[in-house]
Amino acid sequence: MRKLFKNPSQIITVNTSGKNVKRGKSLTDIGLLTGHSILVEDDLILDILPNSSVSKLKIDQTIDLKNLVVLPGLVECHTHAAFAGSRANEFLMRLKGASYEEIAKAGGGITATMKAVRNSSFDELVKLLKPRIDNFISQGITTLEIKSGYGLSFYDEIKLLQVINHFKKNSQIEIVPTFLGAHTYPPEYKNDHKLYLELIIDELLPYVIKNKLAEAVDAFCEKTAFSADEVDKIFTKAKKLGYKLRLHTEQFNRVGGLRTALKHKADSVDHLEVISEEEIPAIAKSETVAVLLPGVSFFLDHDYAPARKLIENNAIVALSTDFNPGSSNIPNLHLIMQLATLKMKMTIEEIIPAVTINAAKALGLNGKTGSIEIGKQADFAVYDTTDYAEIIYNIGNSLNKYTIKKGEIVFQRTESL
Repeated sequence: MRKLFKNPSQIITVNTSGKNVKRGKSLTDIGLLTGHSILVEDDLILDILPNSSVSKLKIDQTIDLKNLVVLPGLVECHTHAAFAGSRANEFLMRLKGASYEEIAKAGGGITATMKAVRNSSFDELVKLLKPRIDNFISQGITTLEIKSGYGLSFYDEIKLLQVINHFKKNSQIEIVPTFLGAHTYPPEYKNDHKLYLELIIDELLPYVIKNKLAEAVDAFCEKTAFSADEVDKIFTKAKKLGYKLRLHTEQFNRVGGLRTALKHKADSVDHLEVISEEEIPAIAKSETVAVLLPGVSFFLDHDYAPARKLIENNAIVALSTDFNPGSSNIPNLHLIMQLATLKMKMTIEEIIPAVTINAAKALGLNGKTGSIEIGKQADFAVYDTTDYAEIIYNIGNSLNKYTIKKGEIVFQRTESL
């Protein structure tokens, strides 16, 4: 079936000329087109052509996008959306001066959410996760990563991954599960880290990939979580099993995680709020994506990652919400984009590739989504504006009118903005 997405005011193609990534100065080349339409056949982009030539085409369906702006479907590459419970009490504690690390050491943080997840059934977790996914879809997100990491036992990590995979099979967009059993040490292993590490390496990693519950493994490398040496052991086994690798690191302390991630050629290193200036060239020379999470810095009143220095050194930079109940209770990718301009001094043009093609690369999906190029999936976010600058200008708001996945409208906003 052929569909014509006709006559938008602007198409932001994020054209990569087949490279499927944007880095350094190329970030600002967003591939702006006017006077064009997009031809889709089945679920793929067949052509991007001038409006003057569309009358000659054989079309089965025409979708009129007059006075609208088309971007590639947004890619949300780092979330912890599968959780139960609330940590509003910790938010109050931080307002009174307690740090994130102090709360974690006192039994709060990830452990508090772990208890709520363990006390929740599969059906209860499905019910909690569905509206969160729907909210992301309404923002123009067509690919959504969701991590486990709040079960921290064999049974509960598998339960969480099964919940995420329920939506992978049944959602209108692409859901990408990530195994994060190495999020922190659960209380029952507080005095025996070696035993929990063995559980991850010898039992969970083989089981998860054998049962196709996740293709990627993540870990949290931090003083209150896993050391660089422990992550090295996890990644060594994970690579042998065929996993993609991601890593939370350099968030609060420099503990060697970045070097470990680069050693294993991880797809992404996420956070980097306290990355040293000396280590920036190493990640900039690599194919590893620096996934920056300004929502965490905003929510915790913490340092922001040095986006400008990373970009100026030619690094691959992506942006994400890190949506979670403790350190970034922000399920709004547009707010993240806006924070990146205001707090990390990224330009609007740099931000668009960071939430599309580069975020797709962080997930290893940049060959099929993240830009509007011939042969890629017809994944679009369509905005109710005639100027892409409005997308960032409207702070805390999403102007998304249509979310289109593989050529199908999966969300349509009916009320006026």
